Amino acid sequence: MPTFTALTTLPGKAPAEALGEALESLNPEPTGVGVFEIEDGSGLWEVGAYFTEAPDAAGLALLAAMHGAKDFTVSELPETDWVAHVKRELSPVTAGRFFVYGSHDADKVPADAVPLLIEAAMAFGTGHHGTTQGCLRAIDRLATAGEVPASVADIGCGTAVLAMAAARIWDVTPVAGDIDPVAVEVADANLAANGMAGRVICVEATGFDHPEIAKGAPFDLVLANILKGPLIDLAADTARQLAPGGHAVLSGLLNEQADEVTAAYAAEGLDLVQAEVIGDWTTLTLRKPG
Repeated sequence: MPTFTALTTLPGKAPAEALGEALESLNPEPTGVGVFEIEDGSGLWEVGAYFTEAPDAAGLALLAAMHGAKDFTVSELPETDWVAHVKRELSPVTAGRFFVYGSHDADKVPADAVPLLIEAAMAFGTGHHGTTQGCLRAIDRLATAGEVPASVADIGCGTAVLAMAAARIWDVTPVAGDIDPVAVEVADANLAANGMAGRVICVEATGFDHPEIAKGAPFDLVLANILKGPLIDLAADTARQLAPGGHAVLSGLLNEQADEVTAAYAAEGLDLVQAEVIGDWTTLTLRKPG
């Protein structure tokens, strides 16, 4: 069955959401619609729709004009064996002592590695993105340096791969929070798949705003692999929630965004320990004096 995509961009969240809603009234109807902010500082939002038959070109042009969007770009996607594609493209990743793999590569886990089983279908944070790799490598460096955190928070946890990594190497039960309830379900499923049920407390939360997270504070280690804007918004809370001498590992940052985030945390008293670049992405490790 063929799949068609129709993509456009326009400035502003409200207009983008309005266009996304309007797309659902097209005939033929889209099988799915997505509205996403483009995290490059441009203020643009991407609106996309998926169709199982060629979409109405005139209808798309009219909607774009009505909502102040660029003309839609329509593409037909080739039929793909996604299982084979995933097995081919998502090869295992080594990040410090950690080995992130899918179940199809279970026979490749090195005997001396810390294994983390993350299936490609399990939302975001498979370990293949430079931001996740950077965070895992930062955790590895802290452990190598002799850090032994007694309390860990993973803010915006996604698959909870970072919280699981911490729980694998330290005697700690991290608390992992995400604003998306689906991500929390995914995190719990990942824990079960790794034989780690109960080793991480997964909660639906915005930032640090949850009783389970409050119970664990102050934290010796805060992990946050999210986006520039939310990271800046969390700077003051992170500084308050960190114990003296505690570390924060932050990512989800394009390289050109790292200085702005570093400055926001420096204003709250946190010192930069290391900034690691992997491709287009930077991971920051910061420390609260004390």
